[in-house]
Formats: sequence, C-alpha cells, structure tokens
Amino acid sequence: MSQPDPIRLIAESELVEMIRQAQNRDKRAFDRLYDLYAQAIFRYLYYRLGNRHTAEDLTADVFVRLLERIRTYRIGTEDQKSLFSGWLYRIAHNLMVDHLRKASSKDVPVSEIEWVAGDADLAGHMAIQETAQTLDRALKSLKDEQRQVILLRFFEDLSLQETAGVLGKTEGAVKALQHRALARLNELVKKHQPA
Repeated sequence: MSQPDPIRLIAESELVEMIRQAQNRDKRAFDRLYDLYAQAIFRYLYYRLGNRHTAEDLTADVFVRLLERIRTYRIGTEDQKSLFSGWLYRIAHNLMVDHLRKASSKDVPVSEIEWVAGDADLAGHMAIQETAQTLDRALKSLKDEQRQVILLRFFEDLSLQETAGVLGKTEGAVKALQHRALARLNELVKKHQPA
C-alpha cells in the first residue's frame, strides 16, 4: 500500500505560510518544503534520467536554487499548490535540460530502472521487465514534449496546471498534447508488443 502524497495532504494556507516563512529565511520552513517536495522531484528526475546518482545530485541542486530564488517567488491569490509545484518542477526541468546538454547523454530505458520485485515470482518479474521494455520502446518513440507530458501527468501525477507551468504552455495546450501523446503511445505500445 503506497503512502499518501504529502503535497496533496497539506492545506493551501499552510503551504502559503511555509513559503512566506522560507522567503524570510526561516530554516525550518525551508526544511519542511524540502520534506514535502524532495521525493517527488527526485522521482521526476530519476524517471527522466534513469540514474540514481545524477537524480540525487540534481535534486540537491533544485533545492539550492530554491533557496537562492525563493524570495523571487510571487504568492498569488489562489491555488498555490499547483503554482508552487509547477515553479519547482520548472527549476528541476531546466536543471535537467542543462545537465543533458552538457553530458550529451541519452535516456536510460525504463527497463533498466531499478525495479523492486518484492515477493513476486520470477515469471511475474520477467513479465514486468517485458512490459517495461515495451513501454520504454514506445516512450522513446514519442516526441520529447509528448514523452514529457506523459511522465509529468501519469508518472508524477501532476495536475494540468502544474504540467502547464513546467512545460511553459497553457492548460489547453497541455490537454491537446496529452491527448495526442496518449493516442500515439497506444499505437506504439501495440506495435512494440512482443508477438
């Protein structure tokens, strides 16, 4: 049974107060923001990069940037969970793009991401690996923006508004991109499934 997402559990007013305190350099407030968002940011980076060490380093860099830039964040009148999440994911996205440009590296297959088999039997684990390989091939065949929207919406469970913030698009554009990406992914999964 998975644990509930701490970001979804926090009250809007509590998050706003935490952001204000962090803007005033309150270490405890910054630590709480880290506790709320670090795992989700790490997961996002890890899905995209497939390398635990690099994802950990970039996650740390995201929070260094947050510490440096928290005072520039403008608290709006509503929906700070979505706006702040989108802002933070945008920082992560930009750092990841910079890293990939410098490293000229490629995505690691989903099938090579560390899977936890738990009590599953070997056949079950192999079926998971086969499904992961099929999904990996299909995801790699998508355009980068399509792959990005799939990862943000379905792997990271971001809202349309948060995803729009990360991608720098309108919610309507994200809906259209998501629709096209899902349709294309469905075609590709069928095409790449083993006979």
